[in-house]
Amino acid sequence: MKKSKRVDYLSICLSWLLKISIFSVLFVFFILIGFICYKGIMYLSWDLFEWEYTSTNVSMMPAIINTINMVLLSLVLALPLGIFGAIFLSEYGNKKSKILNLVRIASDTLVGIPSIVYGLFGYLAFVIYFGFRTSFLAGVLTLSIMILPLILRSSEEALKGVPMSFREASFALGADKLRVIFAIIIPAAIPGILAGVILSIGRIVGESAALLYTSGSVAKVAGIMESGRTLSLHMYAISSEGQHINQAYSTAMVLILIVLVINALSNLIAKKLTKG
Repeated sequence: MKKSKRVDYLSICLSWLLKISIFSVLFVFFILIGFICYKGIMYLSWDLFEWEYTSTNVSMMPAIINTINMVLLSLVLALPLGIFGAIFLSEYGNKKSKILNLVRIASDTLVGIPSIVYGLFGYLAFVIYFGFRTSFLAGVLTLSIMILPLILRSSEEALKGVPMSFREASFALGADKLRVIFAIIIPAAIPGILAGVILSIGRIVGESAALLYTSGSVAKVAGIMESGRTLSLHMYAISSEGQHINQAYSTAMVLILIVLVINALSNLIAKKLTKG
């Protein structure tokens, strides 16, 4: 009897701790977002969306275009490598292989490395050694290397999460392994794969340290071999000058909205693909 009462008290305490934790996270989230939106919407104007940046209008439009291009090009390079690497690790690789286990450990380690380290690597490798100079290409290559381990590990875990019965039923019907992977396993793992893609997009959009060393901070729509700043770098640049702090809040608000829109679109795509 006493033991059952202790279990009841413990479950009640854990339940309240869980509720308090959820409330605390939501409270901090809404306070942070609300403060940025409150400060940013007051100084949001059409001047901030003019095509060309000047010291007068402090336009973020070139940075928005650069950010979208940076996200797309980085994913084009990293996504195929990450997904096909995850397919090999989960479907073809020997689970007892020491080399594959070393690859997994290296991927987990690379996910936690600070972005400034990737920035220094990109500066030494792409800017200096390969002679790309401070350019959009150097930034894209650096970010691709930075998000590759994240996509690889999240995709591998998503593929492992697909029930073994899916594979067994497909093989029993006479399907070959390649068809099973692309017709059954990958569609079932799409929500998990997209979760890693969303995290990668968030890391790209919010990145500033790595790009400061590689893509530079010129306020214009950058060509592939030209220097250009993203939204996070734009926000850092105008806030560090100390003359456009209010516009920096507006930039932060737009940055948050872009991330929310990307997340909503990704979830919508995941639902449609899962239903299909």
